[in-house]
Amino acid sequence: MPSRNPIDWMWAEACQLLDEAERLQRQFFRLDYPRGARVAWQPPVDVFEDEREFVVVVALPGVSPGNVEAKIDGRTLLIRAQRRVSLQDRHCSIERLEIPHGYFERRLVLPRIRAELESQQWSDGCLVLTIRKVR
Repeated sequence: MPSRNPIDWMWAEACQLLDEAERLQRQFFRLDYPRGARVAWQPPVDVFEDEREFVVVVALPGVSPGNVEAKIDGRTLLIRAQRRVSLQDRHCSIERLEIPHGYFERRLVLPRIRAELESQQWSDGCLVLTIRKVR
């Protein structure tokens, strides 16, 4: 029998709505689970290439630059960190939660060339990685 306490049923409904929001989020963000990692989402990326380098732009709204790990492992570019929910320390109700949060990891396979991560910069909520082609 459902509880008559309004706090109990409101809490249960909020949890159900969060579960539904996560289900919908998984429909829109491709999820991978490499090597057993518990990846919650993958940020979208743009990749540009010229004869000298690749430039990878990773959309990371609300992610602190100091918490992001970006490295090249063999032929794979790995980008990972965690995005916390904004205002999570405030006592407020969540009206809408659309920006992905939680642990993320993005892996991009590079072509069969030697490459080195040359620089990491932040611009308008995006991580911009420059990857130099080594001849």
